[in-house]
Amino acid sequence: MKPLVVVGDTMLDIDVDGMASRLSPEAPVPVVDPERIWQRPGGAGLAAVLAAREYPDVVLVTATTDDATGRSLARIFAEDYPGIRVIGLPLCGGTLSKIRIRAGGQSVVRVDHGDGYAADKRLPAEIVELLGEAAAVCVADYGHGVAGHEELRSALTAAAGRTPVVWDPHPRGSVPIPRCSLVTPNDGEAKTFAPSCGGGQRADALRREWNADAVSITLGAGGAMFADAGHVAQHIRSTAPTGGHSDTCGAGDRFAVAAALTLADGADALAAATAAVAAASRFVVAGGAAGVSSAMPIPGGIDLMTPGGAVTGMAAVSALAQRVRHRGGTLVATGGCFDLLHTGHVRLLRRARDLGDALVVLINSDDSVRALKGAGRPVVAAEDRARVLAALACVDGVAIFHETSPTAVLERLRPDIWVKGGDYRGAELPEADTVRRNGGQVMVLPTIPGYSSSKLIAAVR
Repeated sequence: MKPLVVVGDTMLDIDVDGMASRLSPEAPVPVVDPERIWQRPGGAGLAAVLAAREYPDVVLVTATTDDATGRSLARIFAEDYPGIRVIGLPLCGGTLSKIRIRAGGQSVVRVDHGDGYAADKRLPAEIVELLGEAAAVCVADYGHGVAGHEELRSALTAAAGRTPVVWDPHPRGSVPIPRCSLVTPNDGEAKTFAPSCGGGQRADALRREWNADAVSITLGAGGAMFADAGHVAQHIRSTAPTGGHSDTCGAGDRFAVAAALTLADGADALAAATAAVAAASRFVVAGGAAGVSSAMPIPGGIDLMTPGGAVTGMAAVSALAQRVRHRGGTLVATGGCFDLLHTGHVRLLRRARDLGDALVVLINSDDSVRALKGAGRPVVAAEDRARVLAALACVDGVAIFHETSPTAVLERLRPDIWVKGGDYRGAELPEADTVRRNGGQVMVLPTIPGYSSSKLIAAVR
């Protein structure tokens, strides 16, 4: 039997269900007492799980990394879904997690964590072979890089000529490859992709823009609006009952998987979209993603997976810079000896962090500090200086460099803003040309008078 291949970004979904009978004294928000905690694969992982309930040979191509959340996902697949084969691409950054807190069945808040982005490394040959022999391919793009992987896109484009490809797009993701059998945005996404088109004509406009065989815009309880070469605006209505507090989480994945399975059986796109509307409607009425969730014990305190401090080391900082650029964010960097951290340092770092989306601190190695400051310096070893800086909430990454100037490191990191504190003028900094040549700017922030590591060290001595 040919495999069904699911491609896309995977995350860990956690639902905290409880009751709220009082408001917090700190703010007019409900206090939720948890009663049950559920977990499951999310994103492309959920699509693979849903496919495996109907199809015996499912392969998930996704991006993975070895962190706590990634290990939890790997354990869920190994223990609960051993029939799903997972092929991992490298993931830069933390595994994605999505935590929904609900009271009485109603969502109160959602906490998203994880900045992982698929690394554009060489595609394993087994993925190319797999796509060539697939019964159908379902792409679940959640905007974290798997669907944007250049070699993977080339392999998908080649496969689309002979294999049905269903693409579930995301506004922050990549454009669907040409000649997809069916593209399945929801109504909100479709309005983002084609804001100037009228409702009934939007599906056909997107079909032509994406060079797709067909587009089906999902409308929730309203069914879907379908367009292909023979239908400009075909409304597919849902016949399932509606009402109550049905959870729609995962309905888009259920729709895309059902369409892919129907296309794999030889049906045309209209028949696939019609079957998908019915399948997604039944899925929501039956409770949505709760049916594929597993219970977790309620801990003494719920860990919302907040970050565990800044990343350290040149490789980790380079990966952080890549992730910030992928998100379209602003990377700020600063550097120095930071021997005996003081109030002036902290104020500079906080102001630097306010200039962008992530702050990297580059610190001189012990040898380079001695070359700059003389014998007896540094007072604090480089590893300890790095640990102290990494513990600051305003710092996202710390790396040690060995030269007396950070020019070589800045050539690699290419920050958008390079910050120095003191009385420099930009032209006096030897690294200024490197920063500007790579499209960045140099900013000199004033320091607090009276604060100096050298003065503190001299006073102590």
